[in-house]
Amino acid sequence: MSKFINPFTDVGFKMIFGQEISKPLLIDFLNNLLEGERHITDVQFLDKEQLPESKEDRGLIYDVYCMTDTGERIIVEMQNRSQSHFKERALLYLSKAIVEQSRRGSDGNSYEISAVYGVFL
Repeated sequence: MSKFINPFTDVGFKMIFGQEISKPLLIDFLNNLLEGERHITDVQFLDKEQLPESKEDRGLIYDVYCMTDTGERIIVEMQNRSQSHFKERALLYLSKAIVEQSRRGSDGNSYEISAVYGVFL
Protein backbone atom coordinates (compact mmCIF):
# COMPACT_ATOMS: atom_id res chain seq x y z
CA MET A 1 0.00 0.00 0.00
CA SER A 2 1.35 3.38 -1.00
CA LYS A 3 1.84 6.23 1.47
CA PHE A 4 1.44 8.98 -1.10
CA ILE A 5 -1.54 10.58 -2.82
CA ASN A 6 -1.39 11.01 -6.57
CA PRO A 7 -2.74 14.52 -7.26
CA PHE A 8 -3.30 13.65 -10.93
CA THR A 9 -6.20 11.30 -10.19
CA ASP A 10 -9.74 12.42 -9.38
CA VAL A 11 -9.62 10.84 -5.93
CA GLY A 12 -6.18 12.23 -5.10
CA PHE A 13 -6.96 15.70 -6.40
CA LYS A 14 -10.21 15.87 -4.41
CA MET A 15 -8.44 14.61 -1.27
CA ILE A 16 -5.77 17.29 -1.55
CA PHE A 17 -7.91 20.29 -2.57
CA GLY A 18 -11.58 19.42 -2.04
CA GLN A 19 -11.97 18.82 1.68
CA GLU A 20 -12.64 21.17 4.57
CA ILE A 21 -9.41 20.06 6.27
CA SER A 22 -7.38 21.09 3.21
CA LYS A 23 -9.07 24.48 2.77
CA PRO A 24 -5.88 26.45 3.63
CA LEU A 25 -4.01 24.56 0.90
CA LEU A 26 -6.73 25.32 -1.66
CA ILE A 27 -6.76 29.01 -0.69
CA ASP A 28 -2.97 29.21 -1.00
CA PHE A 29 -3.09 27.45 -4.38
CA LEU A 30 -5.79 29.79 -5.71
CA ASN A 31 -4.08 32.91 -4.36
CA ASN A 32 -0.88 31.93 -6.13
CA LEU A 33 -2.79 31.45 -9.39
CA LEU A 34 -4.71 34.72 -9.02
CA GLU A 35 -1.80 36.78 -7.68
CA GLY A 36 -2.23 40.43 -8.61
CA GLU A 37 -5.91 39.97 -9.50
CA ARG A 38 -7.65 38.65 -6.38
CA HIS A 39 -6.79 37.72 -2.83
CA ILE A 40 -8.94 35.03 -1.27
CA THR A 41 -9.19 34.89 2.51
CA ASP A 42 -11.82 32.16 2.80
CA VAL A 43 -13.82 29.73 0.67
CA GLN A 44 -17.00 27.81 1.19
CA PHE A 45 -17.27 24.47 -0.57
CA LEU A 46 -20.38 24.25 -2.73
CA ASP A 47 -22.20 21.14 -3.89
CA LYS A 48 -20.01 19.54 -6.55
CA GLU A 49 -22.96 17.82 -8.20
CA GLN A 50 -25.22 19.94 -10.39
CA LEU A 51 -28.36 17.99 -11.20
CA PRO A 52 -30.00 18.44 -14.61
CA GLU A 53 -33.11 20.59 -14.81
CA SER A 54 -34.88 18.02 -16.98
CA LYS A 55 -34.39 14.43 -18.13
CA GLU A 56 -32.99 15.67 -21.44
CA ASP A 57 -30.33 17.85 -19.79
CA ARG A 58 -26.95 16.74 -18.57
CA GLY A 59 -25.82 16.84 -14.95
CA LEU A 60 -22.35 17.99 -13.94
CA ILE A 61 -19.91 16.88 -11.28
CA TYR A 62 -17.06 19.27 -10.51
CA ASP A 63 -13.79 18.21 -8.86
CA VAL A 64 -13.79 21.29 -6.62
CA TYR A 65 -16.47 23.97 -6.59
CA CYS A 66 -16.24 26.77 -4.08
CA MET A 67 -17.30 30.33 -3.37
CA THR A 68 -14.94 32.99 -2.07
CA ASP A 69 -15.66 35.26 0.85
CA THR A 70 -16.62 37.94 -1.71
CA GLY A 71 -19.14 35.72 -3.53
CA GLU A 72 -17.05 34.73 -6.55
CA ARG A 73 -17.31 31.11 -7.66
CA ILE A 74 -14.29 29.02 -8.56
CA ILE A 75 -14.31 25.70 -10.37
CA VAL A 76 -11.12 23.65 -10.20
CA GLU A 77 -10.87 20.64 -12.50
CA MET A 78 -8.09 18.11 -13.01
CA GLN A 79 -7.98 16.35 -16.38
CA ASN A 80 -5.04 13.97 -16.67
CA ARG A 81 -5.80 12.59 -20.15
CA SER A 82 -6.46 14.10 -23.49
CA GLN A 83 -10.14 14.69 -24.06
CA SER A 84 -11.32 15.90 -27.45
CA HIS A 85 -14.04 18.21 -26.07
CA PHE A 86 -12.34 19.52 -22.94
CA LYS A 87 -12.71 23.20 -23.93
CA GLU A 88 -16.42 22.74 -24.54
CA ARG A 89 -16.81 20.93 -21.21
CA ALA A 90 -14.98 23.75 -19.43
CA LEU A 91 -17.26 26.31 -21.07
CA LEU A 92 -20.33 24.29 -20.06
CA TYR A 93 -19.10 24.13 -16.44
CA LEU A 94 -18.48 27.88 -16.30
CA SER A 95 -21.82 28.64 -17.96
CA LYS A 96 -23.72 26.46 -15.51
CA ALA A 97 -22.08 28.26 -12.58
CA ILE A 98 -23.18 31.59 -14.04
CA VAL A 99 -26.75 30.48 -14.82
CA GLU A 100 -27.30 29.08 -11.32
CA GLN A 101 -26.79 32.61 -9.97
CA SER A 102 -29.58 34.10 -12.08
CA ARG A 103 -31.83 35.30 -9.31
CA ARG A 104 -33.48 38.63 -9.92
CA GLY A 105 -31.89 41.66 -8.30
CA SER A 106 -33.65 43.94 -5.88
CA ASP A 107 -35.08 46.26 -8.56
CA GLY A 108 -36.69 43.38 -10.48
CA ASN A 109 -34.74 43.92 -13.70
CA SER A 110 -31.07 43.68 -12.82
CA TYR A 111 -29.16 40.52 -12.13
CA GLU A 112 -26.53 40.24 -9.44
CA ILE A 113 -24.01 37.78 -10.87
CA SER A 114 -20.61 37.29 -9.28
CA ALA A 115 -17.50 36.41 -11.24
CA VAL A 116 -16.86 32.77 -12.02
CA TYR A 117 -13.29 31.52 -12.39
CA GLY A 118 -12.23 28.26 -13.91
CA VAL A 119 -8.95 26.56 -13.12
CA PHE A 120 -8.53 23.67 -15.51
CA LEU A 121 -5.39 21.58 -15.15
